[in-house]
Amino acid sequence: MLSDFDIAAARARALDYFQRAGIVLTPDEAQRIEIADLGLGELEQTGLELITYVNTDRVCAKELVLFPGQTCPEHRHPPTPATGPGKEETFRCRWGLVHLYVPGEPAPAPQAQPPAHRRAHYGVWHEVTLRPGQQHTIPPNTLHWFQAGPQGAVVSEFSTHNDDSGDIFTDPDIKRV
Repeated sequence: MLSDFDIAAARARALDYFQRAGIVLTPDEAQRIEIADLGLGELEQTGLELITYVNTDRVCAKELVLFPGQTCPEHRHPPTPATGPGKEETFRCRWGLVHLYVPGEPAPAPQAQPPAHRRAHYGVWHEVTLRPGQQHTIPPNTLHWFQAGPQGAVVSEFSTHNDDSGDIFTDPDIKRV
């Protein structure tokens, strides 16, 4: 579990990344940046930092920060009563570089590698690399994971309704709260 000090430090670092990307947050939004270590206690390797602007019964908009080499682990957004067929999401890279992995022909030499001790929990290897201004849409209930490049990344996420508690992660050790 992250300490209050760790959370404050990660939040300050995420704010720096937002500033690098030219994304302005209100003071209230800056205080609401979520630090998601997914219950693993290894934030530098696995997790992400995010702010949710809006999440209604129809749409959701977020900004995601990934520190250098930080990975959001493999998961999917299944059908639920709240999301219908599951969350459809579009990732648009704003700053840095992000490697996104989805079902399809595996990359012969993937640019990203998950943390070695969690490698067994990653099964999709079709690589989509996003640079600033590029985007990719992920259909509902589709396995995916992503990792920042060497300088980190800021990614805007536009989606249908979001219910993080319903996400299904491949790694059984992950606890999304």
